[in-house]
Amino acid sequence: MRPPPIRQVFRFADFELDVRGYELRRGGQPIRLERQPMDLLILLVERSRELVTREHIVARLWGDDVFVDVETSVNTAIRKIRRALNGSPGGADFVETVSGKGYRFAADVTVSTVDADRPAVMLAVLPFVNLSPDADCEYLADGLTEDTIASLSQIDPSHLRVIGRTSAMAYKRANRSLASIGAELNAQFIVEGSIRSEDDALRIRCTLNRVRDQVQLWSASYDRSMSGLVSVSREVSLALADQIHLQMSPEGMAAVAARQSHDAAAYDAYLRGRRFWNQLTPATTRKAIEYYTRATEIDQNYALAWAGLAEAYASAPINGDADPLLMWPLARDAADKAMAANAKLCDAQHVHGQVNWFFEWDWLAAVAAFRRAITLDPSSAWSSSMLGHVLSQLGRHEEGRLMMDRACALEPMSPLHFAMSSQVAFQAGDFAAARHLARRAIVIDPEFWVGYMMLGQACEQRGEVDVALDALVTATRLSDGNSKPVALRGYILARHGQAAAAREVLTMLEELSRVRYVPPFAMALVHAGLGEDTQVFDRLDAAYAVRDVHLAFLTVDTKWDHYRSAPRFRDLLARCGFMEARLPDSVVLATSESELSHHPETGRAAND
Repeated sequence: MRPPPIRQVFRFADFELDVRGYELRRGGQPIRLERQPMDLLILLVERSRELVTREHIVARLWGDDVFVDVETSVNTAIRKIRRALNGSPGGADFVETVSGKGYRFAADVTVSTVDADRPAVMLAVLPFVNLSPDADCEYLADGLTEDTIASLSQIDPSHLRVIGRTSAMAYKRANRSLASIGAELNAQFIVEGSIRSEDDALRIRCTLNRVRDQVQLWSASYDRSMSGLVSVSREVSLALADQIHLQMSPEGMAAVAARQSHDAAAYDAYLRGRRFWNQLTPATTRKAIEYYTRATEIDQNYALAWAGLAEAYASAPINGDADPLLMWPLARDAADKAMAANAKLCDAQHVHGQVNWFFEWDWLAAVAAFRRAITLDPSSAWSSSMLGHVLSQLGRHEEGRLMMDRACALEPMSPLHFAMSSQVAFQAGDFAAARHLARRAIVIDPEFWVGYMMLGQACEQRGEVDVALDALVTATRLSDGNSKPVALRGYILARHGQAAAAREVLTMLEELSRVRYVPPFAMALVHAGLGEDTQVFDRLDAAYAVRDVHLAFLTVDTKWDHYRSAPRFRDLLARCGFMEARLPDSVVLATSESELSHHPETGRAAND
């Protein structure tokens, strides 16, 4: 039997260079390159980080062809490569000129071989069941689930997609058939597992099941001490790869091995921190920070723990109205340490992007970081979602939508990704889709306050004011009084003839600000609803002074359209650096529509 055709594929940033297919792709979309620029790009990428002399280029591309003006031809080919990779003729992010010598390809490149005709499969890892008599061991089961998902994501990303943690955890303790779970997640294979702890001994059992006929393809048991637990996810991933007839690249194996600390105490502290972080309340976030910090104190090169710490600090101003001037240096320090410890870790690149986006307002750097994170882990729904949101704020709404669809396909049971998709649709002016996606988030989790907030702003734009106000009351209750739904409710009350009630909201926010940090943006929004322009700009200036993370919404949020032509508003955007944050239109960053078409939940709704 003839073996399937094999292709060598080079990956850098969000590009793929398929040598056998003679094709350059970005986000799944082919980029046209003529023969000589393509041949030169292959040469440079094959020798990434090395100097390639002009003499070598001429010999490789033109040989003894004396009728060619090689000087002009080399310059032309380099210019076309740069245009294809960077979107502008003068860009040199990937190809460096070594004066008087030649050129060097400056990006990190990974290489893999793929079966050219083999389609990708989707795999889900269900939550490992804690069979221990001690309920406190639940964090071990959750941690092993998450580690296994992360390890599997490194296996042949061209042919395997792994459902994310949030969607997997939706089936914890769910008495559902594998067929129904597979149908909901669009997964062809499902991994089940259990962990039992007795004294210092752990027994982990895993099975691989094929969804279409519910046949168990493989099972194995592992007996470990706590110190040996960290290696289990790697062993499981390699065994599963063999069963699905996939191969982990050497780079992928190295990434899995470097992901977790080899210190059992540090690993244990990280797992405990992760369990608290995933509950996403102010109280549990504080506990997560405590355990993450303990993990980094035990192992100062624990990149994953530093990344967790950075994410907890970076998200606090959004999730819990924390003071950004306090969180910024803490998040930056932790993100820098994560990058220093392991810059090839998806989580490290991701939090680097978060800090650039939330605090430093360097959106182009955030885009680059999220792109690198996705390159390192194509199954990262969280990075796809963040990239989609930043693209939308840059005015690239369609590409933002595609990235949000990708996130929802990877995490079909995540209310957060559907809620963020609602925000992106809202920013694009598609209020019907925004309402549909917000309702989808609420269906997944009726206690998720962000879904109700997104529903409120979408319904107000559609004239459904009573529905909007009711949704924001629910959002306020479920969020424990987060300023965002409170301020949005005040804005809507003011806009629809209930100025007295809006002023009550404003008074409440002002009184609250005397005892804890309240984002000035919240008061500015209520003043905007009341039409009090002077107070609006005074509050926005105050927000700028404290680096209020909510200012990032000014660029595309329709609630601020009334002020876009005002000199003070434009001056504020310029001071924030938002006016300069633009990508060339020729740069394509998002994944293709075809990659997402298999997933029914990501479609837009013209009506609801």
